[in-house]
Amino acid sequence: MAVFQAQLSCPTRGAGTYEITDEVAGLVRRSGLKTGLVHVFCQHTSCSLVIMENADPSARHDLEAWLDRLVPDHDPHFTHTLEGPDDMPSHIKMALTRTSETIPVGQNRLLLGTWQGLFLWEHRRAASRRQLIVTITGE
Repeated sequence: MAVFQAQLSCPTRGAGTYEITDEVAGLVRRSGLKTGLVHVFCQHTSCSLVIMENADPSARHDLEAWLDRLVPDHDPHFTHTLEGPDDMPSHIKMALTRTSETIPVGQNRLLLGTWQGLFLWEHRRAASRRQLIVTITGE
């Protein structure tokens, strides 16, 4: 079994979902591995990863709006606010979602469903540069 690993840098313009499917698919092709798994890990505590519909952006918008209602900024009960009113909410949103995703690989491509895409979900309001570790194992 072979292993290929790379770091992926993802710039964000603030809160929202950013599709990274093509970037991860490019790493799968570069790995040369035909069959296996790709694991994507986010090295941050205020953003996450999600597999979500990539055909209609309103699906992601609805998901983002729902989580914002569930964990609003400016909650007076939060004490961890050193970096602003979105500080603790971004950590909670990360904890409620995922910091990694694993996707099967076949014929040197991601085996996602027809309407599935992989997204970095930025929970902070400010622009940022996020680092992901992509590990592909297989043959």
